[in-house]
Amino acid sequence: MRRLSYSLGSLLSIDEVLECSQKLNEIKPEVQWIPETWGMENFSMLGLASKENTFSKIGSSIINIYSRSPSLIAMGASTVDTVSNGRLILGLGTSSVPIVENFHGNSFDSPVQRMKEYVEIIRLALQGEKINYSGKIFTLKDFSLLTKPLRKEIPIYLAAINQKMVEMTWDIADGVIFYLRPKNEMKETISKMQEKKKIDTTLQIITCIDEDDEKARTRAKKTLSFYIAVGKIYREFLESTGYSEEVQHIYDEYKKTGLNKLQEFVPEEMLDDLCIAGTPDTAIKKLNEFRNIGIDLPIIQFNPIGDVKESFELLTKTFSGELNE
Repeated sequence: MRRLSYSLGSLLSIDEVLECSQKLNEIKPEVQWIPETWGMENFSMLGLASKENTFSKIGSSIINIYSRSPSLIAMGASTVDTVSNGRLILGLGTSSVPIVENFHGNSFDSPVQRMKEYVEIIRLALQGEKINYSGKIFTLKDFSLLTKPLRKEIPIYLAAINQKMVEMTWDIADGVIFYLRPKNEMKETISKMQEKKKIDTTLQIITCIDEDDEKARTRAKKTLSFYIAVGKIYREFLESTGYSEEVQHIYDEYKKTGLNKLQEFVPEEMLDDLCIAGTPDTAIKKLNEFRNIGIDLPIIQFNPIGDVKESFELLTKTFSGELNE
């Protein structure tokens, strides 16, 4: 059985997430991931989804560390892990300057050191012992969880973009969550890093499936162009890995006219390098291209086209057969 997982994105309503979770319980992928942006709170949704999908592991993709203290994340992780009977994968990330500073009112300082201390504190807290911790950022005195964690070790996956975070991820994490990386760059990075230490490599892939190829590709371009327009960290990374002119063109158009029709400026080759978009017949081939560069666990990011239920049915029908290969 080939490994596969699904991510239920922020554009869905709570009811739609839960309905899709029921569908995933039927097809039984390895992991169901739920993201957090500035809409639904992640731990609440993970707990709810774990009751609708009682088979899959339940993953956060990702918890923004600047929005919660390490102690609170440990509390949330322990709670969801207990609620789900030991199925949580804790995905952590630093998010971005606009979200951290403009939406949460925090300062985006020392992201790598901060992540290191979060992981250390969370792991100590899950041991169920009293913590006295002194780091460069955090100092904790006599902290312990009131409720006993179901597991003393919960898998921690880190979202990594820039090289320093990639290197630390391979040092301290159980897995990595990649997003919007060119295939050649990913293949090189994974090959190099896995020689150092084997961890679980995951990639969240913007995925749009429709019987109408053009409709699917246009929908995927909308999502991709949005991340390039508003996500400085993705924009800078793609500029440094071979897409400087393409990214600059998209961003210039965004500054002129906003998101309206921005998808028209995404090149076809760039779309195929970063996403899965097209008909069901081509989707598996595109997915296997990502597997072949060293991705252990693809994460299919659901981007609905038209009716959510019908779109998700087509998405899961497209990939569910692959689960049994």
